[in-house]
Amino acid sequence: MQTINLLENGEHYNPHEILGIHHQNDQRKCIRIWRPGASLIHLEVAGNMVEAQPVTQTGLFEYIVDANMHSSDYRVFHQDGLLAHDPYAFLPTISDYDLYLFNKGVHYEIYNVLGAHRLTQQGVEGVRFAVWAPSAKRVSVVGDFNHWNGSVNPMRSLGGTGIWEIFVPGLKEGEKYKYEIKTQNNQILLKSDPMAFWSELRPNTASIVADVDHFEWSDQEWLSNRAATRHDPKPITIYELHLGSWKRNHGEFLNYREIAKELVLYCHEMGFTHVELMPIQEHPLDESWGYQVTGFYAVTSRFGTPVDFQWFVNYLHANYIGILLDWVPGHFPTDEFSLGRFDGTALYEHDDPRQGLHPHWNTLIFNYGRREVSNFLIANALFWLEKMHVDGLRVDAVASMLYLDYGRNEGEWIPNRYGGKENLEAIEFLKHLNSTIHERVPGALMIAEESTSFAKISYPVEQGGIGFDLKWNMGWMNDTLRYFSKDMLFRHYHHHDLTFGLLYAFSEKFILVLSHDEVVHGKGSLISKMSGDIWQKFANLRLLYSYMICQPGKKLLFMSGELAQWNEWWCKREIEWDLLRFIPHQEMQRMVKEINHFYLHSHSLWERDFHYSTFEWVDFSDTKNSVISYLRKSEYETLLCVHNFTPGYFDDYFVKVHNVADIYEVFNSDNTRYGGSGKLNTEPKVFQDGVKIQLAPLATMIFKLSRK
Repeated sequence: MQTINLLENGEHYNPHEILGIHHQNDQRKCIRIWRPGASLIHLEVAGNMVEAQPVTQTGLFEYIVDANMHSSDYRVFHQDGLLAHDPYAFLPTISDYDLYLFNKGVHYEIYNVLGAHRLTQQGVEGVRFAVWAPSAKRVSVVGDFNHWNGSVNPMRSLGGTGIWEIFVPGLKEGEKYKYEIKTQNNQILLKSDPMAFWSELRPNTASIVADVDHFEWSDQEWLSNRAATRHDPKPITIYELHLGSWKRNHGEFLNYREIAKELVLYCHEMGFTHVELMPIQEHPLDESWGYQVTGFYAVTSRFGTPVDFQWFVNYLHANYIGILLDWVPGHFPTDEFSLGRFDGTALYEHDDPRQGLHPHWNTLIFNYGRREVSNFLIANALFWLEKMHVDGLRVDAVASMLYLDYGRNEGEWIPNRYGGKENLEAIEFLKHLNSTIHERVPGALMIAEESTSFAKISYPVEQGGIGFDLKWNMGWMNDTLRYFSKDMLFRHYHHHDLTFGLLYAFSEKFILVLSHDEVVHGKGSLISKMSGDIWQKFANLRLLYSYMICQPGKKLLFMSGELAQWNEWWCKREIEWDLLRFIPHQEMQRMVKEINHFYLHSHSLWERDFHYSTFEWVDFSDTKNSVISYLRKSEYETLLCVHNFTPGYFDDYFVKVHNVADIYEVFNSDNTRYGGSGKLNTEPKVFQDGVKIQLAPLATMIFKLSRK
């Protein structure tokens, strides 16, 4: 009787113990059905329609059958009219080994276990639901199939693992569902599935049963080549974009497949090797741009289905474009339907707000020291890399993970066990993450957006590093944009902003970035940051892009920068393609295209760009004229890069380069093709101790030279 009371109160940890088909004696079995609120239940037993008898007034029914009856020999009429097998007649579908690995924090394919999965159990098709909620009194799966009634399908607890499971026969792909959780305080929570592969379009928040295993990939050549050439030097030009505002159709979102076709053409034209997508994991608020994730395993339904996204990836690979995703393991939002206090306790986050609440974004911080949480995140990274075939992850806000005092004042944070401010658990998590990915997915790129000078971010773990492949060079971005915002008459006072970055340029493996972060929240667009009149603003922007291309490091440009968009980026509208009606914007786009293609074919600019031997100063001391010059070198060629950061023009500017046999100009951002004044170098003059060039105003000039 006590077990029935637990069932009636919604607190039975193993309802399968009562419900389903059970032996009464050697001659007969008893089928028990739980249907709260029902007065009548019909079954189909061995092909015959029968009526179960009520045992209690609360919804427990029984029907007696012969002892040779099996679980597959009867079906139940469910609330929605579906005739299907009994969910409580099936054995657990998750192995003890799966549970052991997850609790140890090393089940790297836990996404194949937890969540909603279509499968065949004991010869019957249906959906297995499984969720981690160790402190719950009861967990039920709810959906249209049971009228969202949490009393109907309580799940069973798989012992001390904290995982709850149920197999519901007859359900198919496309079913909407959530988990109803009864906490130890008897609070009822309605939560989306943390492991769902798909969700409803906002503002709705139900999870949706989806199959990500039946897509027919055809990118094996790409993946094999990616692994085989992972250590080879290569050029990387990344086009960062937000799918919802890159292009639209009469104000509406495009589908992943539509975007893929247009994006491939554009990347080929513009000379981009990779695209980096701002987060496409499910999120409720458009204005978060995807950085406040509620569905870490779910492709956002704004642009289509998981299969549509797989098609997107496959199509870009077929056309030799790599895909990077922004990935956000540093925090998650406080939405009630999501991860926060998932089972009534601080499950994914820290309980103490000094550790668990992010002061900048009012979000929750993952508890990296909890093995299952670490497993959730590492498996999530592997899901996107292995299951969805993306080529790398740009890990957001790494600095906020590394430091316990990030964004906090004195007394608002808890030191580590040594009294320091380093988040030792997050550091260990990142090392575990990067080591696992490099072992399992050779050739995948792990990129850190890390804004401090924390040491060895892009060094292998075996060498005492954190294990990332690349790091965003935030210092270069900040120094350079600050410099370009200065009045050109006074730039000579700020010359160090140009030269300081070379002191640390080879301390990490850097990507130079002009990212979305610099064109939002009132910062204005890139061209609006440039000083001077209209012509000078365009010239400065051409100089900025070409200067970035010449500097050591891989390259990233946020969409709309190539158009010289005047307005700050806004996620609710597409970027201003109509600017291309105007010649100056056409010329800017043309220059970006041609400097990108020049970079791709110039080994000196990328062959050894993580080693100091690729770079040699020629002159960094011409502060009077705000000019710098240097060599970029490779096994195949040597390039002389000269940058003039003022409108000053000299027809005989001397550059001190010794032993020059021959020199000719291969690129000039002052070309009239780009809207410049046309001060090109058709015949640079060679002297014993240097060369004389025509120094174009606000321009980058690149020369190919050979030595005697």
